[in-house]
Amino acid sequence: MWLNQEGGARNSMVDKSEKVVWLARTGFATRGVVYVLLAYLALTTARHDNVDDGASDAFAMVADIPAGWVVLYLAAAGLIGYALYRFSAAFFDIERKGSDAKGIAHRVGYLASACVHTGMAWTAAKFAGGAKGSGSDKSAQWAESALGYSLGSTVLSIVGLALVVAAIFQAKSAFTASFMKHVSARAPQATRWIGRAGHAARAVVFALIGWSLLRSAWFENSREVLSLGGVINDLRDTGNAFTLVAAGLLLFGIFSIIMARYRIIPDPLPSSR
Repeated sequence: MWLNQEGGARNSMVDKSEKVVWLARTGFATRGVVYVLLAYLALTTARHDNVDDGASDAFAMVADIPAGWVVLYLAAAGLIGYALYRFSAAFFDIERKGSDAKGIAHRVGYLASACVHTGMAWTAAKFAGGAKGSGSDKSAQWAESALGYSLGSTVLSIVGLALVVAAIFQAKSAFTASFMKHVSARAPQATRWIGRAGHAARAVVFALIGWSLLRSAWFENSREVLSLGGVINDLRDTGNAFTLVAAGLLLFGIFSIIMARYRIIPDPLPSSR
């Protein structure tokens, strides 16, 4: 009887492990689709200011297609799955980053990513429910609310600095292709270069958003804050640089979709030791 109970508990833990892995893969795929749609909007509206709100613009485009609400609810579920995976990495260290300074930095980054994708999931769900107006960019409003508190500038500075640090990590990944250690050997050969281009584009975007937050905190002006869409629009006048970043974001979306199949997901169960 004791053996049966132990076997049942082990099977339950394995089931939970498989669910976490499934959530992670679904999340990678959904994130990839969002980036592909956003890059498509940026590249096809290069002479127009139609990409103001980042992911919200991509969701708005999906909402306009037949049965788009179904796709949006699926996207929301996938983004929640990715957020849960990142929350697990932050709090339970399923990526095995450790508790030293570097490990803590990585886990804080995972927490930030989880919060961002939770917000994206909420926006997708709101669009699916027909509340298109609620999906508009609220970065400046959030910054203004934060600046209304005594430590608001400090909080914005910390978040901005975290994004700049994240940009440095993204740039390092683009240079060293260190992300490949998490990719199965069965992945397409082009994965390394697709990933490098995608991480380089994200490094630029993260750096600009982080810098905008630091400026907002320094000048105590919420209008300094840029969203993902705002960064894309600010790059429009840079010519080839804009095209390269937009194309890089498209490649990052493709890279994320590849990761949905070939990412090596660590066992989320605690070590037997």
